[in-house]
Amino acid sequence: MNLLAHLFLARAWPEDAQLGNFSADWVGGRRATQAYPAGFQAGVALHHRIDSFTDRHPVVAKTKARLREAGFGKYAPVIADVFYDHFLARDFSRWSPEEPLALFAQRQYAFLNRRRLDLPPGVQGFLPYMIEHDWLTGYARPEGINRALAGLSRRASAGSGIEGAGAELMRHETAYAAEFAAFFPEILESTGVGER
Repeated sequence: MNLLAHLFLARAWPEDAQLGNFSADWVGGRRATQAYPAGFQAGVALHHRIDSFTDRHPVVAKTKARLREAGFGKYAPVIADVFYDHFLARDFSRWSPEEPLALFAQRQYAFLNRRRLDLPPGVQGFLPYMIEHDWLTGYARPEGINRALAGLSRRASAGSGIEGAGAELMRHETAYAAEFAAFFPEILESTGVGER
């Protein structure tokens, strides 16, 4: 669910790997992945490596624990992803001084649109909406995060409360921001995914 982070972390990889990394959650299992080119499969593996590092990280565990305490239960990891995309977007110039978020987003949209037929059907379905509503730059603003959370809530179990997580973000913004700022340099350094 952290679309911006996955695009950012794979930005220096070959195109097929970027596509696989971006769309790994919509590919399916190992057999479905094998139907794609080798470069795409490498991107799926990269996505899983990023997710595994994130899931095991003690700082991320603090974020998820606070979200669970706030009543979000099994949806805490998904909400944490959205929150972290917010802080990446909000402070993008810190992580990418050479390219503003708006330019990065437009470059990614053009690339994904150009290669849309190489994406899984599920991604092809939401990509036009993502581009039209400029999700990537929208993550920097509270209303963009609220829109993303509302979209996730429609796919979650009834009563998930995901749509109300924006209020939780505002309530503990300083703590969540500090956790992201502690975590993100480590994923850049420890996994080496920012460079290729």
